[in-house]
Amino acid sequence: MCIFCKLVAGEISSNKILENDKFIAFHDLYPKAPIHILVIPKNHVECFQDVSAEVMAEMTPFIQEVAKMMGIDKSGYRLIVNNGKDGGQEVNHLHFHVLGGAKLPFGHLVDEPQKSI
Repeated sequence: MCIFCKLVAGEISSNKILENDKFIAFHDLYPKAPIHILVIPKNHVECFQDVSAEVMAEMTPFIQEVAKMMGIDKSGYRLIVNNGKDGGQEVNHLHFHVLGGAKLPFGHLVDEPQKSI
């Protein structure tokens, strides 16, 4: 069982901000921005390449609600999904990163820590 499935099962605690019968949103343990939320489906989906259109159709308004709850729906935010090993996916359970709360630098393909955040 992956770490996110353990979280869904209640075996691991998290700082949840929103939950419904299909999705959970919680604060990232290692934030890369002032606001850094992870959004996952409760049912295990390995990666973005495996997710169905139906799950994405339901996940979209959930993520939008998370942005609104965190107060970044108007100012803007970055939505990131890492897909597979070469895409930087570290946990093999589909998850979206919602980052905001500041003007975010665009330093893709760079492994240096972001000094301005």
